[in-house]
Amino acid sequence: MEKREKFSSRLGFILISAGCAIGLGNVWRFPYITGQYGGGVFVLLYLFFLFVLGLPIVVMEFAVGRASQKSVAKSYEVLEPKGSKWHIHKYFAIAGNYLLMMFYTTVGGWMIAYFVKMAKGEFVGANAKQISEIFVTLTSNRNEMLFWMLVISVIGLIVCSFGLEKGVEKITKAMMVSLFLIMVVLVVRALTLPNAMEGLSFYLKPDLSKMKEVGIGTTVFAAMGQSFFTLSIGIGALAIFGSYIGKERTLAGEAISVTLLDTFVAIMAGLIIFPACFAFGINPGEGPGLVFVTLPNVFNEMAGGRVWGTLFFLFMTFAALSTIIAVFQNVITCTRELLGWSLKKSTCINGIFLIILGVPCVLGMTDWSGFTLAGKSIMDVEDFIVSDNLLPLGSLVYLLFCVTRYGWGWDNFLKEANAGTGLKFPRNKIVKIYLTYILPLVVLFIFIQGYWTMIK
Repeated sequence: MEKREKFSSRLGFILISAGCAIGLGNVWRFPYITGQYGGGVFVLLYLFFLFVLGLPIVVMEFAVGRASQKSVAKSYEVLEPKGSKWHIHKYFAIAGNYLLMMFYTTVGGWMIAYFVKMAKGEFVGANAKQISEIFVTLTSNRNEMLFWMLVISVIGLIVCSFGLEKGVEKITKAMMVSLFLIMVVLVVRALTLPNAMEGLSFYLKPDLSKMKEVGIGTTVFAAMGQSFFTLSIGIGALAIFGSYIGKERTLAGEAISVTLLDTFVAIMAGLIIFPACFAFGINPGEGPGLVFVTLPNVFNEMAGGRVWGTLFFLFMTFAALSTIIAVFQNVITCTRELLGWSLKKSTCINGIFLIILGVPCVLGMTDWSGFTLAGKSIMDVEDFIVSDNLLPLGSLVYLLFCVTRYGWGWDNFLKEANAGTGLKFPRNKIVKIYLTYILPLVVLFIFIQGYWTMIK
């Protein structure tokens, strides 16, 4: 196999890793859960858990990738003690990447569809009922959903086919910079709407009475779960980018940069959505329909709403596409390392496979809508397997691999994480005790809670 590619710049690495973490979980799920769990208190809890739970595991994934110079397909073999079985995790991690794309490309397709519909003016003059019907029509039309799923998948595959530096890095950099600029413009617009400050107060002012209303335990768990899942840790999707960087910078500093960008996008999405909802008297706790039903109503009320709506769904498309490109890149690299395929062959074969695997999700909402498993649709089952099983359990594997002497080990992990200039990962005993005994229990709790919620 040819020489391993590298990022051309540190900015490329940070933006692409952030692009992998920044997805629909930030811009779609975060605002509506914040609305459901009472605003400001939830945001504070989310930020606390993000840095206490998620950040250490991000550093660990980067460290495993950089030390091994491999994707999850081969990284354990390079670093694990002889005779140990850590490498078994690679099968679950690779499966997790495929499974994530089995439903993610469908929802990403909705974003492109809405961007086009907004740009064409399909929402202009529509009342609330008609706007709701546009979403119902899209999600019950098999051929339209298949078309948009195909469009976003093909775009992602074309980008990956140009390789790391000329394709993934170049395009993702441009997309992420555009995403940040569009967000800033939309935030300024939202904050200058009438009554915007009420929305801002709801969003950012901590109110314990709202937390008590929903239930303190429920709010804490929701914040914990959101902070954990938003970073896409546990399936090697971040480790791959660690494998493309040099040892000039320490990994804790890089992980903080990625986590801050991920958080910035989630917070900014709320700064667009809540002031806009309050300006036009629309309930911000609407659930998943917030983006597809509530916001088009808001844009219709706004002067120049068609332009603002088009920009918003372009930003949503970039958020979805940045994750799709990152995960496709991981899948393509894993196959190349395992089977020795060329970039072209791996992109083509995986492309066909990923598109075929995306079909059941679409059919589950249309032709097979009567099929459920434990009361869940095909999309919900796929999401449950990834979000409630492979991500927490995969994170646990990375965590134990880096802290125990049965795996790669604490000293090896620290040496790798702290190579280079920048913020060092703490060496003290308290941090080691927390990472060895407390954080694994918290991750297990998140895993069990996922099942508990489903059973309830």
